[in-house]
Amino acid sequence: MMGEPSEGKKKPLINDRNDPVKNFERWKKKYTRKKEKCKFRRKQNKKPEWLIERDSIGHLVRRYSEINASEIVKFSDFPLSKKTLRGLVEAQYRLPTEIQKQTIGLALQGKDVLGAAKTGSGKTLAFLIPALECLYRQQWTADDGLGVLIISPTRELAYQTFEILRKVGRKHEFSAGLIIGGKDLKEESTRIHRTNILICTPGRLLQHMDETSFFHACNLQMLILDEADRILDMGFADTMNAIIENLPAKRQTLLFSATQTKSVKDLARLSLKDPEYAWVHEKAKFSTPATLEQNYVVCDLPQKINLLFSFVRNHLKKKSIVFFSSCKEVQYLFRAFCRLRPGIPILALHGKQQQMKRMEAYTDFVRKKAAVLFATDIAARGLDFPAVNWVLQLDCPEDANTYIHRVGRTARYKEGGEALLVLLPSEVNGMVRQLNEKKVPVNEIKINPEKLLDVQGRLEAFLAQEHEMKERAQRCFVSYLRSVYLMKDKEVFDVFKLPLAQYARSLGLAVAPRVRFLQKAQNSKSKQSDDIQEPGTISDEELENFRSQLGGKTMDTRNTESDEQSSRDSEEEEEQESSETEKQTAFHLGDEEEDDDDCRDMEFFTVKRRDIFGVNEGEKAPEEEITKTKLKKLEKVTKVKDAKKSLKKNFKINTKIVFADSGEAVQQWPPVQKAAVEDTGDDDDGRNGIDLAKARQRLTEEDKYDKELYRKKVKEKHRERRLKEKAERRANKKSGEGDEEEAVAYLDRGDSEDEVDLSALPDPDKYRGEEEEEDDGHDDDVQEDDSGAESDSDHEEISPRKRTFTGKSKGPEEKPVAAKKRKTTPSSEEPFEPLNTGLSLTEDEELVLHLLSNKS
Repeated sequence: MMGEPSEGKKKPLINDRNDPVKNFERWKKKYTRKKEKCKFRRKQNKKPEWLIERDSIGHLVRRYSEINASEIVKFSDFPLSKKTLRGLVEAQYRLPTEIQKQTIGLALQGKDVLGAAKTGSGKTLAFLIPALECLYRQQWTADDGLGVLIISPTRELAYQTFEILRKVGRKHEFSAGLIIGGKDLKEESTRIHRTNILICTPGRLLQHMDETSFFHACNLQMLILDEADRILDMGFADTMNAIIENLPAKRQTLLFSATQTKSVKDLARLSLKDPEYAWVHEKAKFSTPATLEQNYVVCDLPQKINLLFSFVRNHLKKKSIVFFSSCKEVQYLFRAFCRLRPGIPILALHGKQQQMKRMEAYTDFVRKKAAVLFATDIAARGLDFPAVNWVLQLDCPEDANTYIHRVGRTARYKEGGEALLVLLPSEVNGMVRQLNEKKVPVNEIKINPEKLLDVQGRLEAFLAQEHEMKERAQRCFVSYLRSVYLMKDKEVFDVFKLPLAQYARSLGLAVAPRVRFLQKAQNSKSKQSDDIQEPGTISDEELENFRSQLGGKTMDTRNTESDEQSSRDSEEEEEQESSETEKQTAFHLGDEEEDDDDCRDMEFFTVKRRDIFGVNEGEKAPEEEITKTKLKKLEKVTKVKDAKKSLKKNFKINTKIVFADSGEAVQQWPPVQKAAVEDTGDDDDGRNGIDLAKARQRLTEEDKYDKELYRKKVKEKHRERRLKEKAERRANKKSGEGDEEEAVAYLDRGDSEDEVDLSALPDPDKYRGEEEEEDDGHDDDVQEDDSGAESDSDHEEISPRKRTFTGKSKGPEEKPVAAKKRKTTPSSEEPFEPLNTGLSLTEDEELVLHLLSNKS
């Protein structure tokens, strides 16, 4: 019996051990307890995120030395951060190009790099990826300021680089800014000091360095020059020198271009330290893409416009870029082709456009599938226009490098394209030779001149209709000649061989405009030839020795003499051409600034040498004369000098003489002041000063005289007004006599057009006698007061017409008319009380009028 309860107690123990649910709960409690302990231990041993990131950066830096360009296949093979790799994948950049393989590794190692590759080979990513990694390695923040500076030669290229940076660097936390001309300077200056990556053009960057006080580049880590050969040439020389002076010497510098510079002078300016050269296609057979088909055609200058129009008409479903040498050519031909309506959208892109128009033209051409873009060389470098089929160079490029950059707008990254170069007969030999030296394969093709469409007649019609178009055509003509004249390679470009009259007619101009800088150049050229051909007693060897000793000073004197002679000739021509047609004068007036620019260009290209070794110590007189003539040229012409010149010439100014009724001439200016007291001239010679008493007396008399004159003027004015009103009343009287119907005055004062003004109705009590005389037929004269009432009040005269009043009721809209205020003498006024007849007001008035008429 005692064992049974013990057995009953043991059974539930056995059941608890064998119960799977309870066993699982116990196990879960133990497991969660161990898990929490492990989490706590890991949390204690876990490193902070910044420490982990620093370790990963250290791991990447250790891999930089192991980079081998030949083993790189994908971007992930580079030791890049995860944020950069994710940005490349999202932007759909997966496989690196050859220039990227060779330069990214060198840039990551901190070396200065000079990279050169064909157009469209991916040079932009080759410097953007090292820039992002450089700031990522140093954990750059907005408080650290400017870290990477990217300089581009054009605004469009800077904008394009900025857009690619936004795509690739999206996962990073750096701040980037676009600083280009045409934008708000104040808005840029408020944000520029917190920008980590700055993409800019040289001019606007230097402006911020000069004007924005809190902008500095002390912490700059990397300087990148895109299209470095263009930035380092003469055009940006002064600007870049000023920028480089403000940058720290300890920095990394990357230079990229399709035609890289190897000039020691340029590289020394940038303070490069053992730069690495990466010429990807240096040993290639051709310096242009293999998928680009290149041809050239020889065309006379007058047929260029017809060739361009025929080309556009035959490629209506293609995307083409046409390059010109000057902005004014683009302006005129863009408007002309818009008027010609070739059947395809025409766009224009040049340096004289506003920034918003430039960006609009750029984005429109990127979006359109078929269009023609007229552009200058600002679109020749770096811009990535998708799916461009043709590049037509209507004007010959400056050199072979410019040609390579122009044709690089097509055949981008393994795509196909075609390029056509239009050359004049005088440009063929020199330009083809330069292209062959640069390993550019070009083939000559011939065009059937019979298939060219002639648009000269239509252009002439446009210019005849619009004077503005004619002025643009004239500027286009001069601008093209100036661009040819200023080219350095005179073997290719010779402005004196061009058929100017035929070219002007091809633009639609009837007469070729006068180009002053060409006339001056011709005069100086002829002067030099005359000086060389003059016979002299000195032998040729002695003359050459003398010239070598002078060191070019004779050339300067000749230039100055020729300039003076040409200026005299131009002044004589201006005097002789005062009777020219209105068309030419308008053009010359509009192009004065251009002519000044031409003269400046001529002075800019004059070679000037100094006597360094003291060869001409005793000959200082000619040098002083030269400096004086130069100073005269550089003197600024002001309005005062123009006025003095006109005074010296004794011009007769047109004058106007007015004569009085008596025949005497009247002084117009200053007006003659009438005085009551004549100046006797009895004053002393001025030694005792002014007599104040006499002056005061004279002023009081003059004041009285002036007041009397003013009073007479007022009276005369009132008299004229009264006479005028009297004449009007007489005219009204005569017109009223001719009417057969009698004038009827209605008592209604409605808003209708036939409303009659009752303010002129007479007082029946006062003018009762006058009405009796009118009934007897004496209505010819108007009674006037003998006491001069007309002069006192001009509003009391009464029209002598007979007035009758209607007794008809006007209905509910009729309004009673207030009785006119009676103007009677005080003796005739008698107090009276109103009589209550029991009738309405209108009926009372009718009754009174009826009684008055019966009484008369």
